[in-house]
Amino acid sequence: MDNNFTVILNDFLKENNLSRSDFARRIGIRPSQVSEWLKGKAKPGYDNLRAMAAAFNISADYFLGISDIY
Repeated sequence: MDNNFTVILNDFLKENNLSRSDFARRIGIRPSQVSEWLKGKAKPGYDNLRAMAAAFNISADYFLGISDIY
């Protein structure tokens, strides 16, 4: 993953009308962690990527920037 993750996540939140808090709640993390990801200060690990894919029923490849389709 590179800085594209911040763009991908931000676009996903906007397209799905999700707040940082809503997103965090769905995947079981703190909203502050999502803020760190969106600022590019941190990136999700395997467990969080897996939780994101499962919570929204999409491939982790989307969040990794491998696929444009979710």
